[in-house]
This record gives sequence, structure tokens and C-alpha cells, in this order.
Amino acid sequence: MVAAPQLPLEQAHPLQFAPSLRELQANGVVHRVRTPAGDPAWLVTGHAEVLRLYDDDRLGVAPPEPDTAARMHESGKFGGSMPNFATEHADHARKRALLQPHFTPKRLQALRARVDAATTRLLDDLAANGSPADLRAAVAVPLPVMAICELLGVPSEDREWFCSWIINASDTHGWDRCDQAFAQLYAYSRQLVARKRRDPGDDVISGLCATEGVSDDEAARLAAGLLWAGHGSPVPHIGLGALLLLANPEQWHALAHDPSLASNAVEETLRAARSSNGLFPRYARTDLELDGVTIKAGDLVLMSIGAANHDPSVFVEPHRVDITRRALGHLTFGHRGRYCMAAPLARIELHAVLSQLASRFPAMQLAVGVEELNLRTDMLFGGLVELPVRW
Repeated sequence: MVAAPQLPLEQAHPLQFAPSLRELQANGVVHRVRTPAGDPAWLVTGHAEVLRLYDDDRLGVAPPEPDTAARMHESGKFGGSMPNFATEHADHARKRALLQPHFTPKRLQALRARVDAATTRLLDDLAANGSPADLRAAVAVPLPVMAICELLGVPSEDREWFCSWIINASDTHGWDRCDQAFAQLYAYSRQLVARKRRDPGDDVISGLCATEGVSDDEAARLAAGLLWAGHGSPVPHIGLGALLLLANPEQWHALAHDPSLASNAVEETLRAARSSNGLFPRYARTDLELDGVTIKAGDLVLMSIGAANHDPSVFVEPHRVDITRRALGHLTFGHRGRYCMAAPLARIELHAVLSQLASRFPAMQLAVGVEELNLRTDMLFGGLVELPVRW
């Protein structure tokens, strides 16, 4: 019997599609693997299957038997406490219903100008400090912090505090650090909620506090989850998006000479980027069959977003980066009931960075070889450790 592959699958550098993943994808869509924690799981690699499973009620975040469930990481939970198995779907529906009114196109569009202005300021500092520089530290990290704080109504003087908690709360190696950071983030969110009750503003947390039937505890938990995801998720998108274009100079130059390609560049980099966090973990709530494979209740199912976004039956020459392509149908932000409500904000941030970077620094290039760059494997959201550039 052939041993199940151990995740993460080996790749030579952040832009390489792991050869073993490509081999798995060519031989079916459901594969037995072992998680980074060493537990058994099913890896799903087909676009059509991942698309269908995203919104399949037979899967959930909470396992039927938590004490014996397979784990993805040594730190077994992220985003707060584990959902209740019996009420998970109803709880998720309520959460989306509460948040959806506060992520309107009008609100996010109003934020676009502030994101553009913040990006300009960060690039002014980048230019002033001179070449070479770490683009991740200079732009990819601080911009999402500003954006999520603006959206939620977090005072600028508090940002340093909660950023350290978010980093520790995303640690995939330590239970204690993760749990302690979430406790600190939740306690801070309680303080924010109390502040917004006394002095509301035009922001998401104030809106939650004004919603009938929302307790302080529920508002604080929602706020903590938004702070965590809104800061951690866009950082790798920005870093890997810039890397993809810089590593393909003809694409970088095309964007620099034709700013109208920026929207295409956003979608193509979201589709094409490979990162250590490109897995969507769920537990089977009941027995189910997928592509002739029987998945038992309680089994861990890992949907490979990277493999789905490189499915040749959907994307022509999927391993080629092409910003003239309209990469519609990529699954980076989920689908339907599992579609990320903050996806428009992430797109606004990525558009601001890629368009302004290419136009202001058309001669920018990587300061090291791609093979010298490393992905973060100690953080849930993954992304690059650093992105050295020069111009």
C-alpha cells in the first residue's frame, strides 16, 4: 500500500505548483493525505468538486466527535471557540445575516478613496527610504491594518496592540499562545463594544451594537473575528500578488504601461498564487460519496483552493500568469454561503497596491531570486516571510 502524502507538499519556491500536487490532480479529484499534524484527511483537487463542497451542508467546521477528530495543525482552533455541532449551520446563517448589512457596496466604495490614499502614503515612504526594501513589511502588512480599522472603527492608537494578538492567534504551532491571543483579542473587542455603545460612529462595530437582539458578547465575538480575518487574510494576497508580477517582468511592464489591466491583474494573481494556506478544511457531518470515494462522518476534508484554481479543465494553461486573462471563476474567496464578505475590501487593497506600485515603480524588480524566498508555515494565513525588492 502506498503511503498517503504528508502535507504540506514540497515545492521549491513560493511560485512553484508542488509537483506531487499536480500528479495527484492528474490522477483523480479525491486523495488520501496526512495533515501537517500527522492526522488522516481527504484532499479534494478538482474545481467542480471544490465548488460544490463549499456550499454543501453535509460538511461543517465542527467535527461530530471533537476529542478524536483529525487536526490540521498543532493549534486545533482558530477564529475563537469551536462551533456547536448541532447548531453550526444556523449559527453561521445568523452571523452572515448580522454582518451582511454592514458590508454594502456603498460602504466599501467609500473606503476605496482612503485605501488609495493610504497606499500612496506607504509608497511615498517606500520611495523616501530608498532601495532595496522589504515590500511585505513596507506595504503588504500595514495597509490591511489601516483598512480593517477604518471599516470597524478601531482607534489608530490601539492598532499596535491588536496586531500582535492577531499574529499570535494565527500561530499554527502552539495551543497556549493561540488561545491566550484570542482571549486578549476578545477582551479588547469587549472594550471596543462598550466604547461604541457610549459613543457610536459610522462603522461596522457601531452598527452591530445598534442591531436589535445583538448582545455585547455576540458583538465582541463578531468584531474579534473580523479583526483577525481582516488583518491576516489580505497580507499574503498583496505579497504574493506583487511577487507573481515581479517574477514575470513582461506582466509587470504590461501593467505599468496599461493601468486598465489592474482589475484583471487582481483576479489573475488571486487565482494563480500558491500559498501554504490554500486549503479549506471541513469535517463530514454524515457519510457522503465524492467521485466514487466514500467519505465517512467525522472525516476531515481539505478542499485545495490552489489546485482548483489551476484546474486545466477550467483555466487554459493554468500555470501561466496572464493579466490579460479574465480569471472569472477562481475560488480564492469561496462560494455562495461560504463566500468571504470582506472579499471586496481585499480586492480594493490589492488593486490599490498593484496599480500604484507598477505605475510609480515601473523598473522595480526582485532583489533576490525567487528560490530564495520562503513561505510562512507557522501562520494560518501563510504568505511570504519577506519580499525584498529594488528599483
